[in-house]
Amino acid sequence: MIGFVNAKINIGLNIVGRRPDGYHNLNTLFYPIGKRAGLPDSPSPFGDILEIIPGEERFTFYGREIDIPQEKNLVVKAYRLFSEEMRRKGLGDVSFQVSLDKHLPDGAGIGGGSADASFVLTLLNGLCDNPFSQSELLSMAVRLGADCPFFIINTPCYAEGIGEELTPVDIDLSTYHILLVKPNVYVSTAEAFAGVKPHVAAEPLKELIKLPVEDWQGRIVNDFEPAIIRNHPVVGEVKSMMLGCGAVYASMTGSGSSVYGLFANQTDMTGCGEEVMKRMSDAIVRFV
Repeated sequence: MIGFVNAKINIGLNIVGRRPDGYHNLNTLFYPIGKRAGLPDSPSPFGDILEIIPGEERFTFYGREIDIPQEKNLVVKAYRLFSEEMRRKGLGDVSFQVSLDKHLPDGAGIGGGSADASFVLTLLNGLCDNPFSQSELLSMAVRLGADCPFFIINTPCYAEGIGEELTPVDIDLSTYHILLVKPNVYVSTAEAFAGVKPHVAAEPLKELIKLPVEDWQGRIVNDFEPAIIRNHPVVGEVKSMMLGCGAVYASMTGSGSSVYGLFANQTDMTGCGEEVMKRMSDAIVRFV
């Protein structure tokens, strides 16, 4: 079984409080991007390609290198967790060969690793005749990471808590063209959270996302953005370039360092991407 793994962007990201367990509560809108990449109507490559087939257990990784021990890879951890839950249910052991062709950049704020993990859970569930309900898969996913439950649902969702409390939202950006740029900058989670002070936004994000997209700029914000732009000015340069090229809305996604722009006109989006590539040859540029 093959899965084409997509990513996500955050539309708004407000850090509203620190929890006793050390995590932070947040409000955000998760929006999937690249779900149709590689298909005939959207042939441009974008996401990761995950293949799981029956056989003696083996993990193979291609494409972008992830410099971590195999057992810490979220793909492997998801496989191990699924196997553990199968045994707990008395359904026996699983044995599959897992291959991942990695294209999504890590540390980009687009949930690439989280998506891989959740797709492993979903594909394994299908290969094993769906022994787990969606709610059970969601419970497994949150044990792997705060963004992981979203990719089990994989439709636009308003997120609260640490990102695991998901409410589907009827929002459609399919008429817009999305440009995603990851500058050659790494932002650690620790750095991102060190730059924010939790607070309740004056205008609730849940209400702001109901506004026309043309009214989002300056009102729907990512709380991580100001400090990260101070520390890494190139992130702000990319955002300014997008707005200067005609983006209806531009923002950093997640805790960085990727910036995305929503364009009403494909020509504007393409031109902006080409200009970014000229100025920043080491940036990763994707048209979605």
